[in-house]
Amino acid sequence: MMRQSTLDMEDLRRRRSLVITRKEAAEALGVDPRTITTSINEGTIPSVKLGRRIVIPREKFLALFADTRPDDG
Repeated sequence: MMRQSTLDMEDLRRRRSLVITRKEAAEALGVDPRTITTSINEGTIPSVKLGRRIVIPREKFLALFADTRPDDG
């Protein structure tokens, strides 16, 4: 049974953290985390390596999808 996503792009916009994980990015986009990893490796999604962890700068990630935000008016 597929688990329903509980994190979306609006959740990421409201956060104050500087970075998000590959898992969080995948959940917000509704894709497999491997898709995020592939996109990072291809340079499509910006990332930063912190020790053994790879994280995604939140604001740069959101900017990639800025056009998809619904109008407020």
